[in-house]
Amino acid sequence: MLLKRSTRGAHSAKPPVLIRSQCFVDILEERRLRSDLGHALRTFRPSPYKGGPSCSAADLPKIVLESQHLRYVVKEIATETGASPEEVREEASAILEEMSQNLQLGFIRLLGYIFTKVFKRLFTSINVNMEGLKALQQAIQESPVILLPNHRSYVDFLVISYIMFTYDIPVPVIAAGIPLAGMKIVGAIIRRSGAFFIRRAIGSDKLYWAVMSEYVRTIIKTGFAPLEFYVEGLRSRTLKSLMPKLGMMHMVLEPYFKGEVYDIQLVPISLSYDRVLEESLLALELLGVPKLKESTTGLLKASKVLQDDYGIMHVNFGRPMSVRRLCRGKINLRQYNLIPRAEAQACVSWLAHLMVRIQEEGSLISPWSLMACLLLQAPTAVLTEQGLPWHQLTEKTIWLRKLALDFGALPDPDVMSSAVALHHSVVRREAGRVYLVREEEPERKRPISPEEDVIRSAAAVLMMVSYRNQSLHLFVRPALLATAIGVTKTAQRDELFAFFCFLRDVFSNEFIFIPGESSQDFEEACVLLRKCGAVHISEQEVTASDAGLEALSFLQALLQPFIDSYQVMFRFLCEDKVHVFAEKQFLPAVRNLATKLILSGELHTYETLSSDTQKNVLSALRRLETLAKLES
Repeated sequence: MLLKRSTRGAHSAKPPVLIRSQCFVDILEERRLRSDLGHALRTFRPSPYKGGPSCSAADLPKIVLESQHLRYVVKEIATETGASPEEVREEASAILEEMSQNLQLGFIRLLGYIFTKVFKRLFTSINVNMEGLKALQQAIQESPVILLPNHRSYVDFLVISYIMFTYDIPVPVIAAGIPLAGMKIVGAIIRRSGAFFIRRAIGSDKLYWAVMSEYVRTIIKTGFAPLEFYVEGLRSRTLKSLMPKLGMMHMVLEPYFKGEVYDIQLVPISLSYDRVLEESLLALELLGVPKLKESTTGLLKASKVLQDDYGIMHVNFGRPMSVRRLCRGKINLRQYNLIPRAEAQACVSWLAHLMVRIQEEGSLISPWSLMACLLLQAPTAVLTEQGLPWHQLTEKTIWLRKLALDFGALPDPDVMSSAVALHHSVVRREAGRVYLVREEEPERKRPISPEEDVIRSAAAVLMMVSYRNQSLHLFVRPALLATAIGVTKTAQRDELFAFFCFLRDVFSNEFIFIPGESSQDFEEACVLLRKCGAVHISEQEVTASDAGLEALSFLQALLQPFIDSYQVMFRFLCEDKVHVFAEKQFLPAVRNLATKLILSGELHTYETLSSDTQKNVLSALRRLETLAKLES
């Protein structure tokens, strides 16, 4: 495994966050030796937050309903709608009943027992960073704590609670999507395990926003429990970091902004998987296959995944970070209610992007992710028909591993052959060559069409793409500079910086860049490329070295699928005569164009077929004010 080391210096606003791999402990090791029931029923002695009044889960809705803010909103809505305040208050009470968690230790014990059984079947080990866990244990006693894990799998949900229960740390309350509440039996269990449920489409429902924000603020002000939510908002179907959502982030920070608490501690958590349970489902969703609805029946049907091996899961708890210290000089708390909303939103956006970047730097990069980077630079036809020589792949992976170390990753020994064996659903090794695995087609009454064959290959490619994406954050800044060097054919530093910023702006929906830090990102790219010997740098120039051509070529090829995908989208928009289109019609139309270009040999990347890539292009064009979204 490789763990990203922060390369930013004193010029960056982000404090260094570095937790070395030798601090990881396999929490399943003891579970394999001792009683699962004994672990679930043992004495649980957490040390809770000392700074707030103690209250129960049942007290929270009462406090929310009696809050000054909610009473004001209830009166306001009653005046606007003509309803009585009692009717509006009843509606608020119904929202709270739908939303509220009902954390009970007995259900945490139940899930602790079930999860121990499941995790021992799924994973070789679950490695937890003990240094970060101890820092979290201390932080929870001193301040309200917000846990911010990345979201890559359904396994993410409640795994943090399992770990914290294991180590006698107060278990968190967790923001969850409302569909989970509708799952028979399961919904009731996870509600009693600390989940509170939020509607996905709130829109302009003033009462719902008021109830939800007051509920979140009450949890933080009282220090009822650590609060956990996904700053990316959704589970990433590409295993690549998503643009952070700011709504919940703003809610959790508001008690500090309004002076209701002295400080809040943010704890970014990086969850890394050797292999993701949903890998094939995620690829199919990206190709337009409808997502399966969350249901208890679906969960039971998915139990067959317990028969396979998913390698190692790493849980890296970042160092708790003080909001008070992070926001110093960025926002005037004394005049918070008077400052423009845009100023507060800019601070929230900066913090949210920072948390996602720290999640990335805490993620572990497996040899398989590096191998996927290299495999995807070979033509798909070669991978499916001829295969790639095993010795060539291993030599290049060793070279890439060295490059990753130069870029700040920390080494942890791993075997490449076992990585290929673990990912048997994506590749197979046969007679000294590595082949891409495509799912076998069921018997058909008619032969498969060329278009269907493209989609079949695309499903296999997109599975591999998701694992490549796990290491993209390590290479993306040097890749942007390498591409700028290749495209501009100039050595002038200011010209390269301008093109670097252009690429960074275009791809800001694909990769996580902290707002306002383009200069720092460019400097980081220069430092890393010079460190690996790819460029020579002077005050005015950045020139490619002869020894660095291999690294520059690799980095340019790493970014090429994104450039190709965006160009296909731009081509579709420029050639299509329709100036207004529905997104539901647009995505299949682009997929059809990309399929034709692949069949003709004009396009070589299957990533263009991904709905997430297509949506990212639309978001980028809206951000750049090339497209505008109209409400029908």
